[in-house]
Amino acid sequence: MRSRTAEWFETKVKYDKMMEDGSQKRVPELYVVDALSFSEAEEAVTEEAAHYSTGEFDVIDIKKAAYHEIFFSDNPSDDKWYKAKVNFIIIDEKTGKEKLSGVNYLVQSNTLQNAVKNIEEVLNTGMQDWKIASVAETSILDVYEHQIKSTAGTQQSEE
Repeated sequence: MRSRTAEWFETKVKYDKMMEDGSQKRVPELYVVDALSFSEAEEAVTEEAAHYSTGEFDVIDIKKAAYHEIFFSDNPSDDKWYKAKVNFIIIDEKTGKEKLSGVNYLVQSNTLQNAVKNIEEVLNTGMQDWKIASVAETSILDVYEHQIKSTAGTQQSEE
């Protein structure tokens, strides 16, 4: 597992997709991109989607994601994305009472149970107490990390 913190945008695109039976169908799909602005998110998803779309292509919605950190799996069979809400237990300095601070994550996995395991794998390395409040499968098809162009004209993933 590796995690990446960035400014993430959920982008919904609509395009003509070649179906398994050979026909074309106009479909909406959801992708997440790492970008600094709405216009950069639109440019990134347009560039990525150009590889597999045919015909007309439209970005129909862009919104800032409710999470800033994504847990990427090293397992090639992990092809789904899950939104997770984790409550961190913090002590209020003024009252001395425990409070919960909710944080949202996007987690790559192939099942709900493995998504929970992936969350535990990443968060158990820290020292803060936490508990999972919810985990739900999303309709996100893929996540595109920011690409920087090198002077040689090749692209490298920004780590």
